[in-house]
Amino acid sequence: RALLIACFACGTSAWAPQVRAEDALDCHLSFNLEGWSVFYKTASGTGMVSCNNGDRLPVTIVSRGGGLTFGKSRITDGVGEFTGIANIRDVLGSYAAAEAHIGAVRSRQVQVVTKGNVSLALKGKGDGWDIGVSLASFTLKPR
Repeated sequence: RALLIACFACGTSAWAPQVRAEDALDCHLSFNLEGWSVFYKTASGTGMVSCNNGDRLPVTIVSRGGGLTFGKSRITDGVGEFTGIANIRDVLGSYAAAEAHIGAVRSRQVQVVTKGNVSLALKGKGDGWDIGVSLASFTLKPR
C-alpha cells in the first residue's frame, strides 16, 4: 500500500509544471493601473511584459476584489518581476492577492501575487487615497 501511495505521489508531481533554474526566463512587467473601491475594489490598466530572450507581450490588467476598503487611486510607472516563468505566456492568468493598505495623495505600493508556481512582485508610485483590507484577483490578459 505504501508503494502504491509513493507511486501515485511521484506520478502526480510529474504532471505539475516545474521550471528548472537554468530554463527560467527573466521577465518583467511595466504597467499603469487605475481604480476605485467602496467595499468592492476594481482597477484596470495596461502593461508590457518583456523577457530576457527578447519576447514581449502587451497585456491588459484587471483587478477585482472585496473587503472593507474605500478609495480611489492610480499607479503610474509600475514595475513587476516574475519568478517561475518558462514561456512568456506563463504570465497570463489570474493571481491571488491579499492586501492591507492605507495611502493619501502620494504613496508607494508593494505587493506580491501568486498563481501556482508563478509569482509576481509588484511596486509602483501612486496618487489618490485609499484605506482598507481586501482579497482580490490580479489578472493579466493578452491585449
